[in-house]
Amino acid sequence: MSRVTLVVPVLDEAATLPTLIEALDRLEPKPAAIVAVDGGSTDDTCAMVRGAGWTLLPSARGRAVQINAGVAAARTVYVCVLHADTIPPADMVQVIEDTLRDESIALAAFTPLITGAKTRWGTSLHNWLKTWYAPLITRPHLFFRGVRLLFGDHAMFFRRNQYLAIGGCDPGTPVMEEADLCIKFARLGRIKLVPRIVRTSDRRIAEWGALKANWIYFKIGIMWAFGARKRLARDYPDIR
Repeated sequence: MSRVTLVVPVLDEAATLPTLIEALDRLEPKPAAIVAVDGGSTDDTCAMVRGAGWTLLPSARGRAVQINAGVAAARTVYVCVLHADTIPPADMVQVIEDTLRDESIALAAFTPLITGAKTRWGTSLHNWLKTWYAPLITRPHLFFRGVRLLFGDHAMFFRRNQYLAIGGCDPGTPVMEEADLCIKFARLGRIKLVPRIVRTSDRRIAEWGALKANWIYFKIGIMWAFGARKRLARDYPDIR
């Protein structure tokens, strides 16, 4: 039996959920559970979740808060946080279990390829490079210990008991909660980026344009690094 729960934080994701539901139906092996944590959707998100047979967990709004609620509700050894606009490979569950059998790995994730009407190769490459240069710029002492910074589109996965032990996501961090999580997990073991692709939506790039999107990604990272946490949500608005 699978030892993996998928936690999907959602908020007004009716446009993306049909594709995700179809993709998760194809997973083999199946996860033990799929928990959609809803932050107050006003569209058909909740009805779609129920129709898919997933567990629907109401929550206060905020991705960090929603992720914490989903992990707390899980009853499996391993948990993967999957964004609603990110499509995993069919063997996702097996990859998670195989990776976390290595006890030296505390946190791992997939490699995102940003796609939509076209594949965003440049931004995908930038995001891969950012897992290296972001810790070098913002936390050099951790970089030289081998730490990489991972982000939500990576479909991060970990052991539930370790997540709870380090206190999970900071509920006061509206954006970049995943980077904070990497810093915490670095105390427990290695952080690994698995060379397997997940496909994630280019909706921000489609809205902003590639140059503006990459500038915003960079700016948000620098603001997070230097403690301007209260401005993050203003400078990184939701795109649906």
